[in-house]
Amino acid sequence: MKRKADGPAGSKKPSKKRSKNTLSDGDAQARFRKGLFDKAVLNKHTSQYASSTPYKHGVISGLVDDGLLRKVRSEVKANVHFTPKETDIYKIHQSGDLANLDGLDDEALAKLPSLLALRDGLYSQTFRDYVSHITNCGPLSGRKTDMAINVYTPGCYLLCHDDVIGSRKVSYILYLTDPDTPWQPEWGGALRLFPVVDRKGKDGEVAKTPLPDVVKVIPPAWNQLSFFAVQPGESFHDVEEVYHAASKEELEKNGGRIRMAISGWFHIPQIGEDGYVEGAEEKAAQKSGLMQLQGNPDQHDCPQAKPVQAKADESEDGDDDDFPLDEADLEFLLKYIAPTYLTPDTIERVGDHFEEEFSITLPDILHPRFAEKLRKYVESQEAKPLPEDSRAIEKGAWKVARPPHKHRYLYLQAGQKKLEASPLKELLEVFLPSRQFRLWLQMATRSTVESHDLLVRRFRHGQDYTLATGHDGKPRLEVNIGLTPTQGWGDVEDDDDDASSEASSEAEETHSRKNGKKGAANGKGKGKAADTTDTKSKGKGKAVDKDVESEDEDAEVGGHEVYMAGDDDSNEDAAIYKSSAEDDNILFFQAAAWNKMSIVLRDSGTLRFVKYVSASAKGDRWDVSGTFEIEEQDEEPEAGLLDDESSEEEFNGFSSSSEDSDSD
Repeated sequence: MKRKADGPAGSKKPSKKRSKNTLSDGDAQARFRKGLFDKAVLNKHTSQYASSTPYKHGVISGLVDDGLLRKVRSEVKANVHFTPKETDIYKIHQSGDLANLDGLDDEALAKLPSLLALRDGLYSQTFRDYVSHITNCGPLSGRKTDMAINVYTPGCYLLCHDDVIGSRKVSYILYLTDPDTPWQPEWGGALRLFPVVDRKGKDGEVAKTPLPDVVKVIPPAWNQLSFFAVQPGESFHDVEEVYHAASKEELEKNGGRIRMAISGWFHIPQIGEDGYVEGAEEKAAQKSGLMQLQGNPDQHDCPQAKPVQAKADESEDGDDDDFPLDEADLEFLLKYIAPTYLTPDTIERVGDHFEEEFSITLPDILHPRFAEKLRKYVESQEAKPLPEDSRAIEKGAWKVARPPHKHRYLYLQAGQKKLEASPLKELLEVFLPSRQFRLWLQMATRSTVESHDLLVRRFRHGQDYTLATGHDGKPRLEVNIGLTPTQGWGDVEDDDDDASSEASSEAEETHSRKNGKKGAANGKGKGKAADTTDTKSKGKGKAVDKDVESEDEDAEVGGHEVYMAGDDDSNEDAAIYKSSAEDDNILFFQAAAWNKMSIVLRDSGTLRFVKYVSASAKGDRWDVSGTFEIEEQDEEPEAGLLDDESSEEEFNGFSSSSEDSDSD
């Protein structure tokens, strides 16, 4: 899904290539605004950069000659194609790598003369010296160009990261927003900087960790350059979501809210360039890795796992007793689980399906009376305004997940102070940790539960997410109960005119998850995401050119939880751009929903994330998320169970003809 930073630029001998670095000072300066290179102006920017916070950064207004940049924008709109791309960390429209402009044929190059002139000006010795002076970062490469044009339309964003990879030295953004319709800060799309604090761990070592709230907001503006030195463990930033307009008329009046910009990096000198030091790139990469690991920063992550071991007499294997739940157990479970899911036949069908697919989604899992009480409570909580500042939020029961380059959401843990009596607390501290639920879960999954770890999570719209993380260790059950009271999240029932029909909704539910199969547990799934995913965002959409400006996108609100095959590459980064498409590797998908439980068997290597929740969502995303460690199975899955044919079988445990389908 991402492009390696070290692209093919410079890897071949060009036949007809213009030199990027032979511009005279006069020719280079002519491409920028008059007076930019005056000593007083340079000193002003240098001083501002040196005193900036939360880390050193600079903003230069009116960087380029206005006439040249207007021509660049016109050429881009007319001739550059963009591809919609979406991963766990960004949603964006991307061009190809502009480092390869010299390799275009004469006919294509003739359509982009101003863009080529700008590229050469940015990487000229004159401007590189200018940037080097301001940032005090040493010599910069003129040979290694690394830039792309990216477009953020309403709903697009880029989440928190630090840009550290390879030989990057300085990161920059040059805005190409509409020069005749000034960008308004309330439209979003700002570059936002996160503060970093030093935290001393139990071992006495100090680790740098970013805080969850941004402290510097830099809105886009025509012909504005924003830049900063790339610093391991420190230069954390994001791009705020570009917000949807209230109406099509307002969007047209705002010029479409198209945040177009040239983004790129200046790199350390390459071999043969002045300032080149043999082994410097390797040394910088090694130092970056050490700085990011220094002080064991993971120990400061929130929330920390707090597994509770099952007591010896509670770890009964469902295989030892056909139905180990006695009358008292059933009476307890009936307070929380719909009767449908407590009959031996239904539990048997659930177990059969889970054993075959290693994942399952169970709609209307909670007892109607408890579900109604829970809904009223969640809706009442959502109606109360929350402070925006994390410190103010944490004066109450909610805690804020951090660091933001991994995740950000509100959470509650069992035993937490200030946790008021509520249906949420019942789920967290009574029902899900109970011996009775463990026994039910063991029968439903034909496994032996050894421990549990539970969280209530609230993802605020316009703010929260989790980025893709792997799991190391033995397989475990991951149970999620959706508690999102609002609609419009892309769940199949949102678009089902006959959602009251269990048979119909269950068939659609199976369709949306049938490709999750055993791949969620072993990383070998071959299926695409459910129909409700943004398939165009996976890089398979048609290339988009100037029509991106008139594109009327649906307000996709995110919030879905995704399991995907691990494809982590330490040489890749969120803010690198690639125009070619790649295959989907999604194994299991569940949109935010109300009263719906998913159970996934997950092993090492499988990535998991919750998509950023858009500001256009009707409310927040709520769930209870539980990790249940299980006893490892000695037997290997039977051969052929990963075949596509076997994965087509649907779970039809709740057909309308079933006698035990009444959940009332």
